Amino acid sequence: MTREWRNRTIGLVLAATIYVLDQWVKGRVVGPWNLREVGVIDLLPFFDLRWTQNFGVSLGMFEATSPEMRWGLVGVTGLIAIVVLVWMLRERKLWDIAGLALILGGAMGNIRDRIELGYVIDYADFHIGEFRPFLIFNIADAAITIGVLIILARALFMREKPAAPQGSQEADKPAEIS
Repeated sequence: MTREWRNRTIGLVLAATIYVLDQWVKGRVVGPWNLREVGVIDLLPFFDLRWTQNFGVSLGMFEATSPEMRWGLVGVTGLIAIVVLVWMLRERKLWDIAGLALILGGAMGNIRDRIELGYVIDYADFHIGEFRPFLIFNIADAAITIGVLIILARALFMREKPAAPQGSQEADKPAEIS
């Protein structure tokens, strides 16, 4: 197996792991933890589990208020997931693949919620007193955010230097004075 295919396999395993972990925690949230009925479970002074149904996408935007909008969101996010998968399978470097895998696994977890429930289950509530620097989120959301940050950081700071043009050694020599 080539290094590129090994990296792609690692990416697919990472995406599947994020998906399974996200769905497992959401299963605990609606099952044994009974968060839907309890509403809030105080864990730490700055972190609670809080039941939230997210009918929108990022930051609650594009809220699906009808069945048509719900299935439209499923279609659009499904298309984005396919694009991310194809992009991931074309990449070669592990960090690029890992970032895309986080996005893919998170997207698949949220897509499943939207298909089965009509909304995404959010529960992680990080706060400082009444101040909430983030909206209530889930593992899938966190994975997508981290994946996007990895892709942006790699694009902005880890660019490969362009190869020197052929014959550049000649251009670097000082001109002879005749």
